[in-house]
Amino acid sequence: MAFEATVTLTGDTTSYQINPNIKKFALKDVGFQETKVGNFVLKRSLDPNSPYNATVELKVMVNKDLTGFKLATLTGNGMRDVNIFKMAKKDDFLEQFHYIMGTLAEREIINPVD
Repeated sequence: MAFEATVTLTGDTTSYQINPNIKKFALKDVGFQETKVGNFVLKRSLDPNSPYNATVELKVMVNKDLTGFKLATLTGNGMRDVNIFKMAKKDDFLEQFHYIMGTLAEREIINPVD
């Protein structure tokens, strides 16, 4: 999966794009970790009942140039993509997802695009 300027999760009606005002310190402030090659990655549980033993996880990766990103919802072990919009506990997962994405938008990391 390549880094893109605009990304849409499977099943979502909202797309997200990288904010042109993105800053490295903002990424680190919200919990992004820098990888060995200079990219930034954020992994967050979408399970409100168990933040440490995630059944579904949100993964956001921003490239080192801050020009593109990847967005995925994965199984707890990070091995397979899942569609949180069709899951039995979708309301709980979506609440967490929208909260995290709202925080990233507030910190000028991503912007929602309708």
